[in-house]
Amino acid sequence: MGAIEREKETIRKMVEIYCWKKHKRKRGELCPECEKLLLYAFKRLELCPFGEDKPTCKKCPVHCYLPEYREKIKQVMRFSGPRLLIYSPLDWIVHEFKEKVFMKLNPSNR
Repeated sequence: MGAIEREKETIRKMVEIYCWKKHKRKRGELCPECEKLLLYAFKRLELCPFGEDKPTCKKCPVHCYLPEYREKIKQVMRFSGPRLLIYSPLDWIVHEFKEKVFMKLNPSNR
């Protein structure tokens, strides 16, 4: 699985956790608002100028989200990020590794 596909999978899981806990949806189902946010995030990833060398969103020098979506995805990530450790520990480990270690090895992505 490439970096973009892994990032999509991680974001999908984060949005699902957020919608499940905050919007009281069944696990794995999304409300229309969260579905719209997820599709927007996927579109942004597909258009990412860094491609497979993409840094994590937190470390990215390019803010490609429109302000309304940027604020919403921040809420989702702040809420779901820590919970990802419980519900999908492997994705959490990969994300943290990429943010902490990979970025130190690739200073051009800062």
